[in-house]
Amino acid sequence: MRGRPLIFLVLFVVAAHLPVNALAQDAAANSTAEPVPSQWESQHSIMLGGRSIEYNAVVGNIILRDDQEAATAELFYTAYFRTNAPNPSGRPIIFAYNGGPGSASFWLHMGIMGPRRVVTPVVGQQAPPPYPLEDNQHTLLDIADIVMIDPIGTGFSRPVGDTEGKTFWGLDEDARSLTQFIRRFLSAHERWNSPRYLLGESYGTTRSAVLARHLQGANIDLNGIVLVSAVLDFNTILFPDGAIVPYIVNVPSYAVTAAYLDALPGGVPSDLDAFMVEVEQWAVTDYAATLLAGSAADPAQRRRTIEQMQRYTGLSQDYIEKANLRISAPEFEKELLRERGLVVGRLDARFTGPTGDMLDRTPSHDPQSTAISSAYTSAFNTYVRNELGYNGDREYVPSGGVGPWNWNRGNNIGFGLPGIPNVAPDLATAIRRNPRLEVLLINGIYDLATPYFAAVWTMDNMELPPDLRDNIQRADFAAGHMMYVEQELLPQWRQTLEAFIERTSRVGSDRT
Repeated sequence: MRGRPLIFLVLFVVAAHLPVNALAQDAAANSTAEPVPSQWESQHSIMLGGRSIEYNAVVGNIILRDDQEAATAELFYTAYFRTNAPNPSGRPIIFAYNGGPGSASFWLHMGIMGPRRVVTPVVGQQAPPPYPLEDNQHTLLDIADIVMIDPIGTGFSRPVGDTEGKTFWGLDEDARSLTQFIRRFLSAHERWNSPRYLLGESYGTTRSAVLARHLQGANIDLNGIVLVSAVLDFNTILFPDGAIVPYIVNVPSYAVTAAYLDALPGGVPSDLDAFMVEVEQWAVTDYAATLLAGSAADPAQRRRTIEQMQRYTGLSQDYIEKANLRISAPEFEKELLRERGLVVGRLDARFTGPTGDMLDRTPSHDPQSTAISSAYTSAFNTYVRNELGYNGDREYVPSGGVGPWNWNRGNNIGFGLPGIPNVAPDLATAIRRNPRLEVLLINGIYDLATPYFAAVWTMDNMELPPDLRDNIQRADFAAGHMMYVEQELLPQWRQTLEAFIERTSRVGSDRT
């Protein structure tokens, strides 16, 4: 059997200024100097639903410290606090971040969470700069305050003194640093009694599962967790030799992608929802049975599986046969439109681009990333300096070198082997310890980086009792990994998040 490399794929996959301690950051740049809390404040307003929402924007840092209170890092954030709402200290507060590990929070920030957003096309390459910024009519700022977090090694955040990056770069190391950040933030801004939420994208969902457990250890419960394009069990997205689960849970994403790109031999399904359910059921039954049988599979059964797989994925029977019925996501991205000279996007399969070397087994680039990365990076750097008033000398790091990342949980599976990370038990533990904790799972059905059915399968296998399984709500978007890049889907995002927050907090009585 041909080998398949075991690779951890980087998941991605953005007024009047009143500077406060604006020069302190420059002094802190000297690794021998004691860092000083710094912040840049500005006042703004935005019209949402016919109402004027006034707010303070704060670009600032929290100093992380060790057990001896020696400074270890400066963790930067951008926070938005509504100022013309009753009971400001009791408003819900959302702590949000992207993934990577190693990605700064500018994607969510400039795509959907902040009061200003960058305008990108529905699907396709963004034109060269300048990139337009607009008021975000779908921000949640009218019902919740928002804190965009850049973990250590991303954005403006960095270790200080003699502290090494490895102190923060790992599954639990990262969660410990953010636990301390949240604890210190709640004290600094007097928000200990606010309803609290975590919102993470991609590896940010991994982070949220571990962070929720660490926060509980610090006596900090949450009202809700929003998982955007989730991966908790990395067994579902890696394709090592001998694996079966990743192939099973990825097939539904291949099917909806092939349907969108008009690559199915039977044409586009008339009812996409019914088609998804049909493929999901086939994947966990007939397809799974054939894979589990391995070389002992009945030849007729194997032939039926190959034929059905062609109908569901658009791949040729010859290719499926040569792949031994096991096609990884990168292989699918390269093969589906090979004859058209195109590769399929990993983060958003609706994006396609020139294939490059026609003989390569996997794509050389992700068309979605190359289409929008410049727009988001440029827009945030313009926004944070020109509108939020940041004038420090640091360059914003959109994707940091946060490695090597420690994936070991200390719970070896035997023979000293750490195993493939699976933090679903962390989330299950957090829910069992706090039965009022609710989870909102947001999927993009055209996401090949963190496939929607892989996330659903993971949730269904967390060994929660039925009443607690009801704590998890699912929302599917006709989008990829970053559903907020598409203007038409922003109302769905707003409606989904607003209903979740209002149900899990008392914010409804505070609305004006």
